[in-house]
Amino acid sequence: MADRTYMGLARGEGLTLAALCIFGAVLFALPLGLLAKVGLTGGGLPSLDPLREALASGSVRRAAWNSLESSALSGLAALVLGTGLALILGLSDVRAKGVAVFALLLPMMIPPQVTAIAWVQALGPSSVVLNTLGLAPPPGSAHPLYTPFGVMLLLSVQHTPLVLLVVLAALRTLPREMTEAARIFGARPFRLLRRVILPLLAPTLAAGFMLAFVSALGNFGILAILGIPARYTTLPVLIWNRLSSFGPGALADVAVISMLLAGVSLVAIALQFAMQRRMRSAVVGPPQPPLRIALGPLRPVAEGVLAVYVAITLLLPLTALTATALVKTYGLPLTAETLTFGNFAEVLLRQGSTLRAFGNSTLVAGGAALVIAGLAILIGHAATRRGGGLPRRFGAGFATVADVSYAIPGLVISIAFILTFIRPLPVVGVSLYNTLGIIFLAYLTAFLSIGLKSVVAAYGQLDPALEDAARVSGARYGMRMRRVFAPLVAPAAASGAILVFLTAYNEVTVSALLWSTGNETIGTAIFNYEDGGYTTLAAAMSCVTVVATMLLMAALDRVGRRLPPGVVPWRA
Repeated sequence: MADRTYMGLARGEGLTLAALCIFGAVLFALPLGLLAKVGLTGGGLPSLDPLREALASGSVRRAAWNSLESSALSGLAALVLGTGLALILGLSDVRAKGVAVFALLLPMMIPPQVTAIAWVQALGPSSVVLNTLGLAPPPGSAHPLYTPFGVMLLLSVQHTPLVLLVVLAALRTLPREMTEAARIFGARPFRLLRRVILPLLAPTLAAGFMLAFVSALGNFGILAILGIPARYTTLPVLIWNRLSSFGPGALADVAVISMLLAGVSLVAIALQFAMQRRMRSAVVGPPQPPLRIALGPLRPVAEGVLAVYVAITLLLPLTALTATALVKTYGLPLTAETLTFGNFAEVLLRQGSTLRAFGNSTLVAGGAALVIAGLAILIGHAATRRGGGLPRRFGAGFATVADVSYAIPGLVISIAFILTFIRPLPVVGVSLYNTLGIIFLAYLTAFLSIGLKSVVAAYGQLDPALEDAARVSGARYGMRMRRVFAPLVAPAAASGAILVFLTAYNEVTVSALLWSTGNETIGTAIFNYEDGGYTTLAAAMSCVTVVATMLLMAALDRVGRRLPPGVVPWRA
């Protein structure tokens, strides 16, 4: 007998929505609402006075300007680089595209603090590689990356893969009727690119720039490791400095700065949507395989460009990182006399904190990935439910809030959770502050959008008649979810879970303010080593982290050959 879902909510669906409401309150409404209350109340009533007072501070104004400057310029550089690489890979006949895409996406999976440490150790007077080759600058020379330009350069390198992914995906779904017509009328490749392809990609390019801009705005690892020595303070670093110096007593102060940072991020996202609406072009025809333009004698040149870019952005810093991990003291050349594996032994065998960090990151990131996959299946079903009504409005609202939370920098999420859970929970009297639990909840808030997008897209491709048939057959809500929808969207949920795990496993931005002794994560352990002057240990742990990430991605890539299309994101 069919349930009464057309006229109202089935019992199972009602209970699911109620549970999701509780999750939404804990993950979004309570922490972000409390942050807004603390940041926008001048003694009780809502007021903009706290923001005005913050902007009256010279340090806040300088940090805000530095954040906007570094994010905008690095976003533009990432847009140019990422779009250029995507066009070469997506539209030409270069060889070994799979290997090239894997190598180009790898920097995105390497923690930003590791990227910064690797580049610091690749250049400058103490560089092990340059000292070994006899090319190091004179001792005492200023490090070339301890400048605003160095900060923007590494932000560009870190976020170029984001633009690459977005543009490659757009090229795969671009109808070919207009490009084929232009080629029939004799348009050469560059004219075709300028007059047809780039205008059609305009909304995607706007999205790519804003994605790189927002990611750079909230980046902490690069901005801290390079920005602090360069005296180039941005808003995330200013928040970290004040909370580290003054402790919980500075929460009200940093809440105001966090609101300012969150406001800039939300304005950027609103601008992205507005630009995409204005630039959207109507196209006719189904998506087809992208063009494959024969480069002829230029193909070796294009392949050489890809190889040089990978060598500069990936091989050079990783070589320097490995060399630093293998010397007894930072700054010595790598020779038979200075070679040692003691740094790896110290990190892997003798330092309990680093072993805990690997275990904690695996546990928390893995748990967050699994929970987000489950939540995404439930929320995605509600958001795409046919006929509108309360479930669809609720699901769409939940997805929008998740997108907004993802756009808010991780340090802002951290401040919101500190404000929420610094006191013991009511009734039970248990405190989540200084535990892995608070990091786990913050991960759910920060990364839910990553796991949700692919699942919502998968639901959108399902035939609505599936639900009708299940209802007519008498399947209640729980059975429909278990037997029909969950299996169909499982590949998309697995894909989102993989991205969540890889993102959370190495992150430092969210956990930088939430970790405590015994609850270290990989990102915070590496940052603490570097910040404390233990450069060779930081390099050794960074090497282990990079190898673990590469092995994990390679294993997933191999397993992905036997899995449904789309489970492994970079094989989609």
